Amino acid sequence: MTQLWTTNPFVVVRKDGEKNTIIISQMEVGRASRESPAAVMTRAEAHLPEILKKEKDPLRATAKMIAGQAGKKILVPPQFPVGLARALEKHCTVIVDSGTILSMRAEKSRVEIAAIRRVQKVTETALGLGVDLIRKSTVKKGILHRKGKPLTSEDIRFAMHSQLLSCGCTAVDTIVACGEDTAIPHATGSGPLHADEPIIIDLFPVEEAGGYYSDMTRTVVKGEPSNEIREMYDTLYTAKHLATSLIKPGVPGADVYQAVVDFFKDHGYESDTRGFTHNLGHGVGLQVHELPTVGPAGKELRPGNVITIEPGLYYPGTGGVRLEDMGAVTAKGFSNFTHFSEELVL
Repeated sequence: MTQLWTTNPFVVVRKDGEKNTIIISQMEVGRASRESPAAVMTRAEAHLPEILKKEKDPLRATAKMIAGQAGKKILVPPQFPVGLARALEKHCTVIVDSGTILSMRAEKSRVEIAAIRRVQKVTETALGLGVDLIRKSTVKKGILHRKGKPLTSEDIRFAMHSQLLSCGCTAVDTIVACGEDTAIPHATGSGPLHADEPIIIDLFPVEEAGGYYSDMTRTVVKGEPSNEIREMYDTLYTAKHLATSLIKPGVPGADVYQAVVDFFKDHGYESDTRGFTHNLGHGVGLQVHELPTVGPAGKELRPGNVITIEPGLYYPGTGGVRLEDMGAVTAKGFSNFTHFSEELVL
């Protein structure tokens, strides 16, 4: 909407048939004018200094400034600050959006899709470095080693994050989980990595300049996985490809999710607190989790949606496996942005 990324708060006003307007501090005007396609207005031009002469409370003054530019009826997102919303109600009617803004964001433009593809390429390079460290490790008493020292989740995370930083991206909460930890979908993992056990790597960085995310997951084993893990992985692999084959405009995300649930059930895996325990996928954009949903509440998919497909199976005492690709819904189906090996055994 604005293509402007800043830590300083600013106001965006969107009116039907008019260009978006950013109301921003004077010191950010030059950058905003250069980086954003929106019209740029200073707080002074929006009369905030004059308002503050009579209204000393900054929140109420900001509300009056916004109302002066936006009009008598304002649609705000659900995450809008409650204090500011209440102050705005003194001047206009405030309507909490039930999904219009998020739905608009869910349909990505060609420029946005290009940005997400760019981040995905960087993500694959970084994840490749992590997998390569595991592949080249040696095994001593069941523990992976590198350069004479145990190879840890932290080592893999550091290598991937360093690569991301060199390409203008950052990541937090990256998952490098091993063994028992893989049975907990969002366990980040720590300590030495073990041979013959699943290692789940889930990486979801953001490009600092553009603000767009990517998201992908792979599961690997250095050594020989148990029969249970191998069977889980083979089933998971097929489930992911089944899901991507079903994606096309007009198909509800709930239907794609249910197809995978039914597939797992046919192969002896439940979808509850064990087995498949989460949604099949989610939208990706300026947030790593946004609309649309590929789960029980998933609505019809539309061209331009960028979504993940990430089935997983998790069993305490055995471990877990997950695969995650990301791509766009097109008129022809699913355009997969992820081009990374799906081999389990390294």
